[in-house]
Amino acid sequence: MLYWTLVFLVVALVAGVLGFGGVASAASGIAKFLFVIFLILFVVSLVAGRGWAA
Repeated sequence: MLYWTLVFLVVALVAGVLGFGGVASAASGIAKFLFVIFLILFVVSLVAGRGWAA
């Protein structure tokens, strides 16, 4: 999931440099959303793994 976040971030950066504002805005929004989902799943997996080990 982090891979796709980075892909959309690169797409947003390239689109922004080339002047495609709508595409850059959409790609950055998707990248932000995927990053938040990644962080939530990462924290949940840390908490779940720690609970079972104890």
